[in-house]
Amino acid sequence: MTHTRFAFIKAQWHADIVDRALDGFCEVIPAGQVDVYDVPGAFEMPLLAKDLAGSGRYSAVACAAFVVDGGIYRHDFVAQAVVDGLMRAGLDTGVPVLSVSLTPHHYQETDHHNEIYRAHFVEKGREAARAALGVVKARATLVEDAA
Repeated sequence: MTHTRFAFIKAQWHADIVDRALDGFCEVIPAGQVDVYDVPGAFEMPLLAKDLAGSGRYSAVACAAFVVDGGIYRHDFVAQAVVDGLMRAGLDTGVPVLSVSLTPHHYQETDHHNEIYRAHFVEKGREAARAALGVVKARATLVEDAA
C-alpha cells in the first residue's frame, strides 16, 4: 500500500535554524501531506521516529536537528547516536527514516553563521523530501515487479 503522508520531526534546539528544513521539505512535498512533531532535542528523535515509522501511517519519516559544539566533545557522541538511532529505526520498521541532522565543525552564534545555516537547512529539507519520494518510488517499483 502506498501512503501519501510523511512525518517530519524537528528538534527545538536552535529552532530558528532547524525549522527551515521543514520549509524546504514542504516546497517539495505539500504541507497538507506532512504531519509535524517537535521534540526537545536531537537525542529524542530516534525513538519518536521509530514509533511514527512503526505506526503504518507514513511513507517516510524525516528528522531535523542542529547539533553544535558547545566547547565539549559531547556533541560528537550525540550526533553519532542520533544518526545511528535514526538508521536503526528505519531498518527495524522497514519505513525510510531520513536525517537532516547537521553537526558543523565551526559554528558561532553570529548573524552571519545563523543566516548561512538557515539557508543550508532549507536546501537540506528539499533534499530530504526528494530522497523520501525517491525511496518510496523505488520501493513501490520493487513491489510491483514482484507481483
